[in-house]
Amino acid sequence: MEKRLPREKRTPINGTRNILTIRGQEPGYRYRIVNDDGDRIPMLQEQGYELVQDASITVGDRRIANPTKEGSPVQVSVGGGQKGFVMRIKEEWYQEDQKTKQKAVDDLDESMKANAKKIADYGSLKIS
Repeated sequence: MEKRLPREKRTPINGTRNILTIRGQEPGYRYRIVNDDGDRIPMLQEQGYELVQDASITVGDRRIANPTKEGSPVQVSVGGGQKGFVMRIKEEWYQEDQKTKQKAVDDLDESMKANAKKIADYGSLKIS
């Protein structure tokens, strides 16, 4: 019996394209595509993100003639003549950032609830 290799995944003609999935990610990092818009990339670099230059990283569906030079940042066309670059941050730093953002949301919620309770002149306020 002849052993067959697994069939490559293909994009159907009328199917949706998976243009922003990042494949080949290294464990322990969070990856994202960042538009090259103004000072967005340097700002994220100051916050701990780094440009990904790994040739084993691929973005989206297979494309013909979409090479990335060895040692250059991985990039993808995001439309309108704009490029997006693959960036990553250590998972622990990403989680710290998420906790900080959630704390700001929680603090705002608490202040709104406290303010609503103060100005209520009759009845009760119950938020669940």
